[in-house]
Amino acid sequence: MSRSVSLQRRLGLGLTLGVVALWLVATTLTVFIVQHTIDRTLDSSLEETAQRILSLAVVEIFNRESSDLLQQVAALRPHEEYITYVVRGADGAPLLVSHDVDLAIFPETPRMGLRNTATHRLYGTSAVSDTFFIEVAEPLTYRRQATWEMLAALLLPLAVLVLLSLIGIWWLVRHSLSGLLAYRQALEARDAGDLSPVEAQRLPTELVPVAEAVDQLMARLRRTLEAERSFTANSAHELRTPLAATLAQLQRLRREAPPGPLQDRSARIEASLRELSRLSEKLMQLAKAESGGLLAETPQDVLPIVTHVVDDFRHAAKTRLEVSLPEKAPVLSSIDPDAFAILLRNLIENALKHGQEDRPVEVAVSSEGLLRVINAGSMVPAEILARLTDRFRRANTRAGGSGLGLAIAQAIAAGAGATLMLKSPVTGRTDGFEARLSLPS
Repeated sequence: MSRSVSLQRRLGLGLTLGVVALWLVATTLTVFIVQHTIDRTLDSSLEETAQRILSLAVVEIFNRESSDLLQQVAALRPHEEYITYVVRGADGAPLLVSHDVDLAIFPETPRMGLRNTATHRLYGTSAVSDTFFIEVAEPLTYRRQATWEMLAALLLPLAVLVLLSLIGIWWLVRHSLSGLLAYRQALEARDAGDLSPVEAQRLPTELVPVAEAVDQLMARLRRTLEAERSFTANSAHELRTPLAATLAQLQRLRREAPPGPLQDRSARIEASLRELSRLSEKLMQLAKAESGGLLAETPQDVLPIVTHVVDDFRHAAKTRLEVSLPEKAPVLSSIDPDAFAILLRNLIENALKHGQEDRPVEVAVSSEGLLRVINAGSMVPAEILARLTDRFRRANTRAGGSGLGLAIAQAIAAGAGATLMLKSPVTGRTDGFEARLSLPS
């Protein structure tokens, strides 16, 4: 199963990345547009400069005593020259150049119009029936520098924009999904037995039908479970009286019957009736375990309950029980006392039935609230161990029982918000069976 991704994170990151992508696209388009505009403007300036200088240069050359001499224009004051030029005669010989010119950047044969070299942007034009030519050069590095400065000015705010967009979008998404987050928290806070309607406030309109469908499903499930529990409890309760009456009549019949086959058959019938009576009792316990309300309003000490249940087993028959309890501090738990007594009784019954008869059953409660019931015996295979808490599920054993004891203990543990763990072999041993439960505090 693939790992789920938070809707809030997905929307926040998606919207932020979308804003950044749009900003980059817009920046790229802006750079191309502005660069084209800058090139057109600078080309126009280059043409205007060439034409203005050529008209002045022609007048200056005509006024010379010798018009075929090369003259370099002197600078009025030191400065960096962005535009350089050279004026040539009809034979291509240079007649007039700017003060900081490098003739190597100009071709020997002048050409008309705009063109690029590896390092400069050139413009050439002529005057006086193509007897004078001028070429003006501008370094391309200045245009590239202007483009990079413009790009930096557009991208610099992007770092701040990403952070502000992430914060703003995250806040907006969280605020918009606050109802959904509250609905999720309400679902997560419920235990397995709470099937009441979920309070949904400020849910988005698109999710209201989903919440209503969840409530309807939980209501149907609640009615089904209540009907099942009611049937189980009522059936078990209604069976107790006729079973007790039938058992009493059978016992009276056994006392009155002469020794022989009738006594044997009545003994087998009595054993079957007692097993049926125990089954009805287990069904009532199962109905209570699945009915909810397994947590007390205030935590109570569970040690007296453990002592009382163990004493009941010891008084009923000679049982092999070893108990280990904290001596001083009480062990407080929020589990319902009656439910805990039922859980402990079923765990002890299971251990006594399926453990070795010549070795004791250990019942231990730690000061941290860890309950352990351990019996000796052969190791239970992992595939069987994983299904022992199912109803009417039994291991490969000749011992009697209905297969409901561990299912009842599991239902009570789940209803109280705890986890019943079954282990075989016992921790630190090579055999045996262990049931452990961390009591809810």
